[in-house]
Amino acid sequence: MTENPTPLTAIDITFPTPQENIAIEEALLDHAEETNTQWLRFWESPTYFVVLGRGNKVLENCITNACTQDDIPIIRRCSGGGTVLQGPGCLNYALILSTEHHPSLAQITHTNQYILNLLKDALSSKTPNLHVRGHSDLCLGTLKISGNAQRRKRHHILFHGTFLYNFDLTKISSYLCPPPLQPEYRNNRPHQKFVTNIPITAQEIKNAIITHLGAISQKTIPDLQIPLTTLVNQKYMKSEWNYDR
Repeated sequence: MTENPTPLTAIDITFPTPQENIAIEEALLDHAEETNTQWLRFWESPTYFVVLGRGNKVLENCITNACTQDDIPIIRRCSGGGTVLQGPGCLNYALILSTEHHPSLAQITHTNQYILNLLKDALSSKTPNLHVRGHSDLCLGTLKISGNAQRRKRHHILFHGTFLYNFDLTKISSYLCPPPLQPEYRNNRPHQKFVTNIPITAQEIKNAIITHLGAISQKTIPDLQIPLTTLVNQKYMKSEWNYDR
């Protein structure tokens, strides 16, 4: 990353509920716009839930009867991208970066390539044969290990995604339909033949990314309880946001 006057602060924090874990990244993005800060967050859900991309349709992406039967929440995030299943063994990261300090973030396509190649380079010493494929995927060979998305504001972007490292891959097809839009390299493969786990630990992933990006680790985050609670109650708990509008 280019040198800049606002350091990248790394935090490792998982909130108690799925809604809080999704909402906090929007709250951090808004906070960054106000304070000109930059963040790298890691988290991992101890329970399963489905996360829709901002423009995804529930019935096209989710097996809703299975989600209802197994009490799997369906939550819509503020960024684009595809639908994912969250749960144990899926490490999440979020980068909130200043577009003023990173010229490569000026355009959506360049942003995808720039950040995904940073992540690939960070992990390549531990896991060779990583490739950036499709619009926003990181793959081990031709098998997807990371899906990513972004949300852009005036001065900062939120770029976040997943790393499958010890995930029960059989669960994906239990709750997610084959996506209606697929990258060409997928070749219509079903979920279990399209994804895999990266063969390193969550801590190794975190350490490699923190080191490569030159982030400074911190144990606490700003006091965002009021905006977080507002977003959870007025947006991420609401069926009119989470389901098709």
